[in-house]
Amino acid sequence: MGFLILAIGLVLCVEGLVLALAPARLEEVLRAFAELPQARRRMIGLIALAFGVVLVALARRGLGV
Repeated sequence: MGFLILAIGLVLCVEGLVLALAPARLEEVLRAFAELPQARRRMIGLIALAFGVVLVALARRGLGV
C-alpha cells in the first residue's frame, strides 16, 4: 500500500510542477495532442504504460532508479 501511495504522490508532484511552471505550454501540448488521431494517442498511451511498468520493475529491483 505504501508503494502505491508513493507512486501517486510522485505523479502528482510531476504534474503539479508542469502546471505551476508552464501552464500555457501545457495548453499548447494538449491542443496538439487532441489533434492526433485516436489510434496514435492510444499507441502513445501504450508505450507510456510499458515504459512505466519497466521503470517500476527497475525501481523494485533497485537497479539504478
